[in-house]
Amino acid sequence: MGRITEIKKIIIRQGIVPALLCLSFLTGCSQHVEEKQVDYFKLVRPEFTGQLAYETTDFVEDYWRVVGNTGFNKTIYLIADSLKAAGYVLEEKAKEGDRFTYRIEKRAMTHQTWEPLSASLQIVGNEKPLLLSETNRNMTYLNSVSTPKDDLKATVVWIKSVDELESVSVKDKVVFAEINVRKLYKSAIRNGALGILTYDNPAYLQPEKNTTSIQFRSLPSQDDADFWGIALSFEAKEKLKTQLQKGKTEVLVNIQTKRYPSEELTIVANIRGNDLPNERLVYSAHIQEPGANDNATGVGTQLEMARIASKLFTDNKIDFKRSMTFLWGDEIVSTNRYIQEDQERAKGIKWGISLDMVGENTAITGGTFLIEKMPDPSAIWTRGKDKHSEWGGEVLKLEDMKPHYLNDFIISTFKEQGEYANWVVETNPFEGGSDHTPFLKANIPGLLLWHFTDQFYHTDNDRIDKVSQETLKNVGTAALVSGLQLVNASDVFVHAQIQILKEQAIKRLMDEIELTKKVKENGGSMSEESLIIMAWFNWYTGSLNSLNDIIPNKNTKQAIEEAQVELRSELNKLGQSLNDDVFKWKF
Repeated sequence: MGRITEIKKIIIRQGIVPALLCLSFLTGCSQHVEEKQVDYFKLVRPEFTGQLAYETTDFVEDYWRVVGNTGFNKTIYLIADSLKAAGYVLEEKAKEGDRFTYRIEKRAMTHQTWEPLSASLQIVGNEKPLLLSETNRNMTYLNSVSTPKDDLKATVVWIKSVDELESVSVKDKVVFAEINVRKLYKSAIRNGALGILTYDNPAYLQPEKNTTSIQFRSLPSQDDADFWGIALSFEAKEKLKTQLQKGKTEVLVNIQTKRYPSEELTIVANIRGNDLPNERLVYSAHIQEPGANDNATGVGTQLEMARIASKLFTDNKIDFKRSMTFLWGDEIVSTNRYIQEDQERAKGIKWGISLDMVGENTAITGGTFLIEKMPDPSAIWTRGKDKHSEWGGEVLKLEDMKPHYLNDFIISTFKEQGEYANWVVETNPFEGGSDHTPFLKANIPGLLLWHFTDQFYHTDNDRIDKVSQETLKNVGTAALVSGLQLVNASDVFVHAQIQILKEQAIKRLMDEIELTKKVKENGGSMSEESLIIMAWFNWYTGSLNSLNDIIPNKNTKQAIEEAQVELRSELNKLGQSLNDDVFKWKF
């Protein structure tokens, strides 16, 4: 009975439920034991209410957050307190048997941190201010200096191009332009301007509808400089232009900010795996930026995920075969450092998932929830049902492709939650710009969970009233369930993913063939079409191969090879339906 008991423990620890437990097998017979994956949705859904995620979001979004400042650091310590309450032990106090730990990493900063205190902009002669920070907290450029407390009075010079700065006198004046600041500020400083007033809200923010929105802007860190900038709303910009068209215009500017030495903080929570502790999944959510959806929602959702993971373990409902890590810090910088600073640890990172803008009330913000896929052929040929977000993305090359099962696994898991909760889940081709990119650059499978388009993206109207607790719950539930399946992946998981990949591959190839038929009817290039279809075929055969990384054994390899043979056969049938000489498939 001792051997039977031990095998039962192993089965439970690996997250597998025996559907048939044959005594003869346990004593040495060769009969197959049917296994099925634990239903993690059944375990997580009752626990994940979104309340902690929402309350955390509400706390964090009160602050204009940048590395080292008050809001950023308060967020770090709020996370630490919540982790401690959930049973995570501070690493420096942890005992050998403690599997749930956290640490706060502290690093010296090469420049001062910054935070806004107050600001106002008023046209001289007008009774009311044009802008006040109480209602437009993004009006002050990040890294702006303070002006004199008694207001700065100066003439406004309206320029239409950067070249005008070389021919128009702006010394001791304020420059106004509808130009991106990166093209403007160096010339403005060089020519003696006191500061800048700019407007360049993109069309997806619907500025003529959201007339008071200001999308935050920034200057480079300037510990010893004395330059400032104010970003304008559409409404403020129109009023200023009207005044300028009448003649000489002066403004009163009052900006009060803080710049002071600080330290960079990052917080890392770790759940040590029981069987393969050096293999891990890493979740990453950045703290900096001033908004609620961006990215207080990612901070809060990830925190509730960490809390529920601990509770389910404490309640003896789950275990962790591999390690699970939660990282909060500075966008891209902290994630990249986590990967680069410890090469041995990096070798064990099997998956990376970024949570960024994950709690939107889409009825208010617009857009939808998106899974930004790892680079696949849709990032080269974006057609059919594939669609880039308004963020946009550069066209990739075949050598940029990273075939992996993670894309279709995450999509299928989130779609399951979507069907359950009547929640819309869509995808977009790879675009970059968040914490998934450091994983991919390090050749680690990684993707992004987010929302776009958001008509309040990076604006001072991105506040708690744009956040949905229901969305936080849906994203967090699906993200945690995905993670539990990955860290506890076994043969059962591998074979389930083989089936998913086969189904999705055939569906994709059928869709691409139909698109190719339309191209052929219109006289398009069949050589190009052949390249597209083969790219997708190679993507899915490569994705199947990537499953060998989970359980590298003979049975896995054989099942993958059989699936690849099926795909070749299916592709041959589909290619023949085109009746085109270019599509004479050879393998």
